[in-house]
Amino acid sequence: MSTAKDGDDVTFHYTGTLSDGTQFDSSIGSDPMGAKLGEGNLIPGFEAALIGMTVGDSQTFTIPADEAYGERKTDLVQTMDLDSFPEGGASVDIGQNYEMMTHTGQPLQVTVTAIEENEVTIDANHPLAGKDLTFDLELVGIED
Repeated sequence: MSTAKDGDDVTFHYTGTLSDGTQFDSSIGSDPMGAKLGEGNLIPGFEAALIGMTVGDSQTFTIPADEAYGERKTDLVQTMDLDSFPEGGASVDIGQNYEMMTHTGQPLQVTVTAIEENEVTIDANHPLAGKDLTFDLELVGIED
């Protein structure tokens, strides 16, 4: 039986949880996810866990925050004027996501984390930054 290696197209099911047991994502109940190993499209620790697995293998592993989405960066949390949002901020809510442009013209996803009077606090950290991620993983298929 073949084992997953760089260059293989693999399909897998997974469930991701945080250290407190909160589930943040899962492919269970839908089609398996797919990826070509070695292309860098997966979190490195997740891809490393797939390498060497055979179809039907399952495992549970934890990826530390610094090897997943990195540690939270306080400089990615900023306060902006409410009126800098569409419609003068009339429809801004905590938890909303926006795409903004950096000073170099690159798109940047931000999440509204607080609203106070005429100011909005936004956070450009990935929502899973600073968190250890635990995965239950099952390899479903391998194509060379």
